[in-house]
Amino acid sequence: MFGTVRPIIPACEHFFRIKPSRLPAGWCWIIGHSADTAMVNGDGAHGPTEEAESRQDGNSEADGGEDSNEQEVIVIQDTGFTVKIQAPGTEPFDLQVSPQEMVQEIHQVLMDREDTCHRTCFSLQLDGNVLDNFAELKSIEGLQEGSLLKVVEEPYTVREARIHVRHIRDLLKSLDPSDAYNGVDCNSLSFLSIFTDGDLGDSGKRKKKGNELEQIDCTPPEHILPGSKERPLVPLQPQNKDWKPMQCLKVLTMSGWNPPPGNRKMHGDLMYLYIVTVEERHVSLTASTRGFYLNQSTTYTFNPKPANPSFLSHSLVELLSQISPAFKKNFTALQKKRVQRHPFERIATPFQVYSWTAPQVDHAMDCVRAEDAYTSRLGYEEHIPGQTRDWNEELQTTRELPRKNLPERLLRERAIFKVHSDFAAAATRGAMAVIDGNVMAINPGEETRMQMFIWNNIFFSLGFDVRDHYRELGGDAAAHAAPTNDLNGVRAYGAVDVEGLYTLGTVVVDYRGYRVTAQSIIPGILEREQEQSVIYGSIDFGKTVVSHSKYLELLEKTSRPLKVQRHNVLNEKDDKVELCSSVECKGIIGNDGRHYILDLLRTFPPDLNFLPVDGEELPPESQRQGFPRQHRHRLACLRQELIEAFVEHRYLLFMKMAALQLMQQKANKDTKTDTPAITETSDTPSESNADTTQTQTAPSDPPSVTEAVKEGEENSESIPGLAQAKELAETLVGEDGSCIDPKSREVVLNACKAVGSISNTSFDIRFNPDIFSPGVRFPDDSADDVQKQKQLLKDAAAFLVSCQVPSLVKDCLDHSALPMDGATLTEALRQRGINIRYLGSVLEFVDKTPAKAQLEHFYVKNRNHHFLNCFLSSFPDAVAHLPPDELVSRRKNRKRRNRVPGGGDNTAWASLTPNELWKNIASEAQSYYHFTIQCADQVVEKYGLQKITLLREISVKTGIQILIKEYNFDSRHKPAFTEEDILNIFPVVKHVNPKASDAFHFFQSGQAKVQQGFLKEGCELINEALNLFNNVYGAMHVEICACLRLLARLNYIMGDHPEALSNQQKAVLMSERVLGIEHPNTIQEYMHLALYCFANGQLSTALKLLYRARYLMLMVTGEDHPEMALLDSNIGLVLHGVMEYDLSLRFLENALTINTKYHGPRSLKVALSHHLVARVYESKAEFRSALQHEKEGYTIYKNQMGEGHEKTKESSEYLKYLTQQAVALQRTMNEIYKNGSNASIMPLKFTAPSMASVLEQLNIINGIIFIPLSQKDLENLKAEVQRRQQLQELGKIEETTEDSRLELEDKIPID
Repeated sequence: MFGTVRPIIPACEHFFRIKPSRLPAGWCWIIGHSADTAMVNGDGAHGPTEEAESRQDGNSEADGGEDSNEQEVIVIQDTGFTVKIQAPGTEPFDLQVSPQEMVQEIHQVLMDREDTCHRTCFSLQLDGNVLDNFAELKSIEGLQEGSLLKVVEEPYTVREARIHVRHIRDLLKSLDPSDAYNGVDCNSLSFLSIFTDGDLGDSGKRKKKGNELEQIDCTPPEHILPGSKERPLVPLQPQNKDWKPMQCLKVLTMSGWNPPPGNRKMHGDLMYLYIVTVEERHVSLTASTRGFYLNQSTTYTFNPKPANPSFLSHSLVELLSQISPAFKKNFTALQKKRVQRHPFERIATPFQVYSWTAPQVDHAMDCVRAEDAYTSRLGYEEHIPGQTRDWNEELQTTRELPRKNLPERLLRERAIFKVHSDFAAAATRGAMAVIDGNVMAINPGEETRMQMFIWNNIFFSLGFDVRDHYRELGGDAAAHAAPTNDLNGVRAYGAVDVEGLYTLGTVVVDYRGYRVTAQSIIPGILEREQEQSVIYGSIDFGKTVVSHSKYLELLEKTSRPLKVQRHNVLNEKDDKVELCSSVECKGIIGNDGRHYILDLLRTFPPDLNFLPVDGEELPPESQRQGFPRQHRHRLACLRQELIEAFVEHRYLLFMKMAALQLMQQKANKDTKTDTPAITETSDTPSESNADTTQTQTAPSDPPSVTEAVKEGEENSESIPGLAQAKELAETLVGEDGSCIDPKSREVVLNACKAVGSISNTSFDIRFNPDIFSPGVRFPDDSADDVQKQKQLLKDAAAFLVSCQVPSLVKDCLDHSALPMDGATLTEALRQRGINIRYLGSVLEFVDKTPAKAQLEHFYVKNRNHHFLNCFLSSFPDAVAHLPPDELVSRRKNRKRRNRVPGGGDNTAWASLTPNELWKNIASEAQSYYHFTIQCADQVVEKYGLQKITLLREISVKTGIQILIKEYNFDSRHKPAFTEEDILNIFPVVKHVNPKASDAFHFFQSGQAKVQQGFLKEGCELINEALNLFNNVYGAMHVEICACLRLLARLNYIMGDHPEALSNQQKAVLMSERVLGIEHPNTIQEYMHLALYCFANGQLSTALKLLYRARYLMLMVTGEDHPEMALLDSNIGLVLHGVMEYDLSLRFLENALTINTKYHGPRSLKVALSHHLVARVYESKAEFRSALQHEKEGYTIYKNQMGEGHEKTKESSEYLKYLTQQAVALQRTMNEIYKNGSNASIMPLKFTAPSMASVLEQLNIINGIIFIPLSQKDLENLKAEVQRRQQLQELGKIEETTEDSRLELEDKIPID
């Protein structure tokens, strides 16, 4: 199987070894495919896309799709076995292996184990035969249970000696966080272990279960308390005591005597090292073929003879342990600590994560770092034969791997993912080298902004308008936008994954104010002129156009999933040329015979809201909001997500129209009227207002429209006759339109026309991406078509402002979307297909929303996010290099540290004053977002922003790293920042994220099962998804994080608390490492972990985690955010549990205030908040306050749920109980007043809350409601779900399903 792959991607075989989480070692999962399902699911090119298409085409029923991809899972006992390993100088030990593993993976394990980690140059031998590194264990003759594998030291080569030194240096640095701060080698920070005191399992340091209550110190630091205005920066990175470096050596570096002269090479010298031990002993070492020994050289005299004694050792560690007692002691201690860390704290992430703050780290001598900087590791790619990597060949070959069945697809996706992450890392290094001036241009004679570069087989170009290529489209602004559009195109075509059609590896890097595009190189492209090589598309924006039958055939396969319409354009000779993409999309056949497409910047159709065209009117919805607006370039296009949502919306409309007509036909049949009435009704929703579905809904308010046509299925009950429409679709839409009775055909035809379908017999919407492209001309006979396409584009633009923006705001109002910072806001916008340039419009919409106060958190996000980001990154050259903190500081005292290519006089920014800077920001906000802002302090005042949040957003957006210390932003006398505070500038990288499709299908099926109440099956599917994700992505990935979080939640619901704790701990560590220590997702993960800790009786840990989460949330968004209420309720409950009543009240009352603000005073959340506060007052015996709060809650329950509801009853019971207690207390007090000290006092019940009751409340506020799962209950639940499904199919309970579905979802929450 590896025959084809090995020479190219040995790297992908180097995956972290993770045993599937729940199987005994060696069980392997095999997916049963009969031959024919393999054809359906595989058929190479379009597995996943076919599924997506069928959804678009018609049966968008979830259940149909689900069965098809839930391939049957069979577990096969693929006996794992144990081998004995015998290494020199250690006792033999057992190792569990599986037959699928490679020999190389055992090497990795040995290099990681505490007692063998210092060996790198060895072979594994079975009965004296050396095992091939790349052989799978099952292919090795005689290897079986109990076999003894010997570790045999091999002679060194120069390469092996270097690998050895590098490995030892890595071991010495294994606890040192400086690589994570510097953003190298995919290291990143994680602080969880500081708050959990190491591991959370039973192995952790907690053994004091019984009397834990007494020892908890619950007081949070001042700055975390509600209402505190302090926002310190230093606690963001608490000090980890493990990081205090245990020094093993002072210096380990390459000697100046390298390389060995010829006569010494004959003696076997490979290289020389220079070492200073902790005891200040300076020694020179020789690395020879036999190992390492001391020689007699000094700094200034070369004497390579062995010293006496020479301490010859095969491993550098053995040698150093003999000459330095401190080394021996500290190295052993260091390795003990290293292996105790959670693996997730050590494994490299797939893509680099950068930290925007760092402490001042001492710059230590490091031979490997120095060597890497100068060789740029080109001559030294660890496992790659043939030195520099041919990226293009690797990227394309991995795509060509077979994909007929699951094991093949896994291997293919894993190879694709590995090569992509390596390519992204190499491209980032290269782009930085280009901007730092370390790479020579391939056209050095031209001015700097026109230069292009090649480094490590990657082609780099700068984001400037070279040779006026983009002059008509907006010049440099267009040249800046084109690379990201192109990347979106590459992403889209990559996802469709058509066999035989190739795209370039593409990475876009923003670094130090420059945009650099990195691309893999088409074989042969550099030897010929572009004119000769382009055989499809246009190199001059449509003046000359060529086409090619093979390209049309390949692109035709992408046209349906990408919604691109085949169309004709005219070339310079007025001949028709047929295309199936935009004209800019160029087809080039490389010297390798592959068909490449590039320049995919117009894969998606133009956004008419930002593209004023003479003589074209936009629909009223757009005009009302002030569109079309002038944009700084003409490349503004709609997002793929918008196209998908629009088509889905149109599909529902199509169904409704057909249904209405059918019902009318039926009615007409019954009343024997004529048919013309039908056609009239079907024509009413004509082109202009088809989009707003004004026929069915009240024309006035856009939100109601969106509610009527919500994407998805939930609303199917709300649309009259949609059920019949479904059947209709099945009966009507014969692909060819034949064998249908003419009446129905007419119905379909009318509906197709009304929604703008390109086919008259079935629903099919596609866009022509060349419409409104300057310079593109269409033949006369397609004028009709072009007119239709123009209308479709206008409708799509109107759909964005009339449906998607309101739906986003609605989601924020009902809290199904809660953006916390710039990144999560961007994500929320993009999921709905709203481009960032619409921010101004979104904010205007928010301004006009009646419930504006409930959206205040939204403001906070945007403003800092975008206005500052955008102004920073899109300024003309001079200011792009502004250290961003000028914004926040009030004065200037910076000198730029170095000149950069591409700008003439780069000092204009140095004389910029804050006022001018803010003028620039304001005008930028106005021109790009059409939004008005004032100067910094006013903005901060008006929107209640925090300068620290602003600082974080700017730093993250522009890649700046600042020194972690407390900054004084408000001093009028001295600037907040000095030059020393800016530590580094990092690149901001955009790239494609290849997906694990099979794993994702399992994950989705698992989620669906859980939602239907089949927890156990859901759990199994999600565990399976986890295995497949690990198989493709390695151990670390955002999607694995989501998988672990859901598993933990299921474990918790099913009562397995320790397992929940273990999975959630992994989720937190992974979120910190992959997303960042203060990413909103990480904050959520911390909250979940705290809940499971509390359930496990680890109260103090739970509190520490919650305090950490609150600190991070204050940092990222401040106190004024709906999520803060949940967090404060959690903290308040835990404090109530440990009897810290006063503290508890501070948090719970804050939660009450926030809930009231964001959910409205009549919300059930507010009622619950009142109840929680009442309980604490009860514990304090302040019954009057308790009664007051509980009454408020009772009133809300009564008004919202009615008298009979159990919540209302519970509340009323509790009120009675409180009243009794209050009366009893009063009686006792009166007694005391009357009789003085000898009164007979009734003992009062002051109950400390039980842990169980606190946990119950915690579960309620976190949306977890338990189902006591006895076997019988499970059966009943299943039976009930099945009964409902049958009834639904019979259409009996269309009305009730809404409620029942809700109940189920409430019970089993899904993140």
